Amino acid sequence: MMKYLSTVSGAALLCTVLTGSMLSASANEKLVELAKDPANWVMTGRDYNAQNFSEMTTINKENVKNLRSAWSFSTGVLHGHEGTPLVVDGMMYVHTPFPNTTFALSLDEPGKIVWQNKPRQDPTARAVACCDVVNRGLAYWPGDDSVGPLVFRTQLDGKIVAMDAKTGVTRWELENSDIKVGSTLTIAPYIMKDIVVVGSSGAELGVRGYVTGYNVKTGEQLWRSYATGPDEEVRLGANFNDANPQYGQKGLGTKTWEGDAWKIGGGTNWGWYAYDPDVDLFYYGSGNPAPWNETMRPGDNKWTMTIWGRDPDDGMAAFGYQKTPHDEWDYAGVNVMMLSEQEDKEGKMRKLLTHPDRNGIVYTLDRTNGDLVSADKIDDTVNWVTQVDLKTGLPQRDPEFGTRMDHTARDICPSAMGYHNQGHDSFDPARKLFYMGINHICMDWEPFMLPYRAGQFFVGATLNMYPGPKGDRQNYLGLGQVKAYDAIKGDFKWEVMERFAAWGGTLATAGGVMFYGTLDGFIKARDSDTGELLWKYKLPSGVIGHPMTYEHNGVQYVAIYYGVGGWPGVGLVFDLADPTAGLGAVGAFKELANYTQMGGGVMVFSLNGEGPYSDLEKGEYQPTIGSPPPANKGNRAALETGQDPS
Repeated sequence: MMKYLSTVSGAALLCTVLTGSMLSASANEKLVELAKDPANWVMTGRDYNAQNFSEMTTINKENVKNLRSAWSFSTGVLHGHEGTPLVVDGMMYVHTPFPNTTFALSLDEPGKIVWQNKPRQDPTARAVACCDVVNRGLAYWPGDDSVGPLVFRTQLDGKIVAMDAKTGVTRWELENSDIKVGSTLTIAPYIMKDIVVVGSSGAELGVRGYVTGYNVKTGEQLWRSYATGPDEEVRLGANFNDANPQYGQKGLGTKTWEGDAWKIGGGTNWGWYAYDPDVDLFYYGSGNPAPWNETMRPGDNKWTMTIWGRDPDDGMAAFGYQKTPHDEWDYAGVNVMMLSEQEDKEGKMRKLLTHPDRNGIVYTLDRTNGDLVSADKIDDTVNWVTQVDLKTGLPQRDPEFGTRMDHTARDICPSAMGYHNQGHDSFDPARKLFYMGINHICMDWEPFMLPYRAGQFFVGATLNMYPGPKGDRQNYLGLGQVKAYDAIKGDFKWEVMERFAAWGGTLATAGGVMFYGTLDGFIKARDSDTGELLWKYKLPSGVIGHPMTYEHNGVQYVAIYYGVGGWPGVGLVFDLADPTAGLGAVGAFKELANYTQMGGGVMVFSLNGEGPYSDLEKGEYQPTIGSPPPANKGNRAALETGQDPS
């Protein structure tokens, strides 16, 4: 399905990859340059390294205690607000969960909406959304000589939409996912060159996962790469995994499945991307296989649960490392990919990719070829695996925590929610520390058999979840942690417990302060070196997004979405009581409703609350005396046609 609703010229609509290649580099350079400016936050993660790191130091350890609210904006939408707003050239672009409204706000006067784009969606999309009706963000393309800047969003009903960044007018939209089979969209689009990349959701309904590249100007589909199936559909490069043949190479997208099970085998990707323009590969993780009941899908189930390195021009895979072959626990591997350049343990400078996975392992790979550099437990309570063999890449399982049929596996750590989930974490390149928002949740797992029916849930397991061993299991508190991790040394510089999961992710700054939000509705600032709590503020609702920072008119701001929801909030937002409902989340977060309620908006902070409304006259109504009354258009039309205006 394609609908063009634009004023884009016919020449632009016929633009091909070849004719656009001369402009691709400049568009890419524009985003890189925009990201360097502290006034902007142009993409999820701030720049292509996806480090969520700011070099600004105006807000620092000494003065962060003076942060005050500068302004706020309510989206008018409840449910979970994930991701961050974007800031580009003095404009903030705000997204919402379903119905996926987009707003543009001028940072000079954010109390007045510059434009808003409200889509009309098929409401049945809500019924097939796995875990609340969230959306993870927007993407910005800076334009070129033929087409102006565009803002991209995904919609729960499966559409990808391009909007004019200046006016909000929809330029084109198309169907990426079919909600009739349970395929929805919650991912933030991602821009590389003149390509917008979009993933897919719906593994819990037996959707076969894929990632797709589209021409930003026209919506033309350039390529689509699946997670399962024949090599040509998975798009494996000629030298795929040549550097690490032990990971597996050709033919495994079908051979590691029984029969045609790969056609409904999951592997969707609804998480985050990163990109290295020098290597010219982008990185992401494919998710869990379907169904959750492992008995129904013998084999390694490739290429679900895989860290991919792909070429953005054609979607061909250079490497793929499967973290959890034959996943038995829903450890969907779509989590954040953060890029850094560091010396390894032997002192060799390497281009690295660090990925904290749902399975409780934080992986670091050489992003040029997929070499596995390290694989450390996020917490010492991870028990399904004893260790990861760095030569083979294979996890060494503890059979006590397997999930075979006719057996209830107990106290598996982590739970299906993972010790890390959708949160976008951060990296401080000076301190060489990753700041990670962690879940601390374990589970009992009882599988059952079920048939596949298109558009219906295809899980096959009943879950009970509760705090991990370091939490308060009697009172269902202590469900989260925040940690500072050194990927080279493989240790944690500091860690703190939280009442609930630190679901949204973190922000690191050169001022020596890291920020994050909590499910019970706080934004917190901690000392990057010690973890000491320096400041906090109670928000109107719980947080599942991650903080960002920008500069405007010489003032540094920190912004964060509030709006509880997502998987941990399904019990609260849908008023559920059965502890096994919400795929087990309702029981784990049974206390959440006692600490926060639904909301939806952006809160922005600055030192001493300095901001656009520090000038009390800013935005005040100024009446114009003596202006004529507005014409009554209805009466005038009636009089002109000779009708009775009454």
